[in-house]
Amino acid sequence: MRAAVLQLSAQGMSSTKLYNYIRIASKQNIKLLLLGEYILNPFFKELQELSPSMIDEQAKHQAKVLKEMAHTYDITIVAPLVVVKKGKVYKTVAKFAPSSTSYYEQQILINYPHWNEEKFFANTPKPLQSPLMFKVGGFKFALMSGFELHFDAMFSEIAAKGVDCVLLPSVSTFDSYERWKTLILSRAFTHNCYILRANRIGEYADKEHVWSFYGDSLLASPNGELLEHLGNKEELMIVDMSHTEVVRARKAWGFRDALHKRSLS
Repeated sequence: MRAAVLQLSAQGMSSTKLYNYIRIASKQNIKLLLLGEYILNPFFKELQELSPSMIDEQAKHQAKVLKEMAHTYDITIVAPLVVVKKGKVYKTVAKFAPSSTSYYEQQILINYPHWNEEKFFANTPKPLQSPLMFKVGGFKFALMSGFELHFDAMFSEIAAKGVDCVLLPSVSTFDSYERWKTLILSRAFTHNCYILRANRIGEYADKEHVWSFYGDSLLASPNGELLEHLGNKEELMIVDMSHTEVVRARKAWGFRDALHKRSLS
């Protein structure tokens, strides 16, 4: 499976870079393209200053563009997208396939005093469901937001459902570089699957903080190894993944078998 991460800053209403990079991806035979959080929309703090109608206009424009490009270039594009339904603002991740579109509504939102998405967005807290799962060319993906990676319950069905790769769009900032890398590699190892992480770049400043989004988009292997990673600039990262490697890792480490013997998986 050949996939790619497009590491960008927020694009606003512009689609020029998306067009250019997706054309490049198509020429490289890429089947899936992953974007980070708050690329198609402004950062959360900026969204708070916008009306729902403005957010809706931008979201519909970008969704239309990506639907067209997915169809034209026969590629699946996974991109976080803030949408408006009945006047309420929701945080989602969209999957634009060549012939269909689906949305994953983020289940667990960050809720710290300086960054309270849970309070702003209309996503309703409810019992956790499985991450969105789908196949591209026989390769099985699961999709969750960056913040959801922290929660064990989000991974309960990753191995049981035979997921090959977890797609992880994120918006990591501040001094979290090493912590995020460690967490991603650990999750990849303990669940013996690839994790493809797309983090945005750029900067936002308010009166109290400077939010520097540092990139470091990466691919972790089913053995918990760092296979590829980017710096803090605009880049396209192309990666190749193998279902065979996932099967080998699960057989070698036997984590799922140990749980199955104890009726835990």
